[in-house]
Amino acid sequence: MRKVICSICVVLSFLTFVPTIQASVSVSAERAILMDQTTGRVLYEKNAENPTLIASITKIMTAIIAIESGKLNEKVKISDNAILTEGSSIYLKKEDEMNLKDLVYGLMLRSGNDAAVAISEHVGGSLEGFAFLMNEKARWIGMNHSHFDNPHGLDSDTHFSSAYDMALLTKYAMNNPLYKEIFATTSYKANARDYPWLNKNKLLTHLYEYSTGGKTGFTRAAGRTLVSTAEKNGQTLIAVTINAPNDWQDHIQLLEWGGFEKFPLRKLQEPTTFPLISAVNQENIIIANITDEVFYPLADEEIQNVQKKNYMLEEPGTYQQIGKRGYYLDGKLITDTTIYQISADENQDESFWNKVGQQLKRISGMNSD
Repeated sequence: MRKVICSICVVLSFLTFVPTIQASVSVSAERAILMDQTTGRVLYEKNAENPTLIASITKIMTAIIAIESGKLNEKVKISDNAILTEGSSIYLKKEDEMNLKDLVYGLMLRSGNDAAVAISEHVGGSLEGFAFLMNEKARWIGMNHSHFDNPHGLDSDTHFSSAYDMALLTKYAMNNPLYKEIFATTSYKANARDYPWLNKNKLLTHLYEYSTGGKTGFTRAAGRTLVSTAEKNGQTLIAVTINAPNDWQDHIQLLEWGGFEKFPLRKLQEPTTFPLISAVNQENIIIANITDEVFYPLADEEIQNVQKKNYMLEEPGTYQQIGKRGYYLDGKLITDTTIYQISADENQDESFWNKVGQQLKRISGMNSD
């Protein structure tokens, strides 16, 4: 392991206009969370880690497992077990010829419980086999307050999750392009149907212009459950509510308050080239660069509390990586980016950087000139 032996700490300062801040948000939900999709930062939570019944938002897990199975173009045999499944339905028939992809659309847009069972039998071999896949995936994602018994979310004492876990699952699933496309689809016509399926998610279809997708759910025991995503000004948020009588308004308020108004993305770093004192020989100056822009959701009052710190390695790593720049909020690491070393032939103005390096040494007290 390469040894970290040098750090430089600089306080970041920003000139910002400070608008009026809404101090809190009130939601009807018993459990709720708002998460920044890119960074995973939790911007709001209410009983978010308490496990409970989740109804049909279960189908997010069913969909992503089906999509990742590699079987989307396969024809699915429709069983009596699927046809007779209670609750919301896409009204499957024994003679239906649908591929797995069509069933995933029916699952997500119309919340078909029959589609969920048909998917699980095709991908997992049985309901029990598919439940095993669901729990393995949950464990891999880090959903520590979840257990799945079935692919549709009908009530069971041992079928549960939390708002936080469902946000984690959605964050994971949204990295899959096809899942993201299905999640955002307002209508879809399967070849086996002469009419389109319309999405039940009112946020997506007409209530909220920044909506990029969602999944509804309801049972009497679980109440109304909802997962939604939205994008505005390059920022994507995930909202989850469980047992929320007024879930549409809850989500609009959470999304607007949580990131788009109170916690917008702030640019912490521009691509830059700069001199660093070598971690091996403090008489040498390394010309380093950061190639990526770095963004993080921050409230106005948090900006002045962000610090950055460079951590250098004794030897360059892969692709001339020589360290990391960490960004800290109130002493806690919130994100980081890689620092690279520029080779001598890439450095077009070595004399300039030598002069800058000498100044850096003087400032650091490493040169008595």
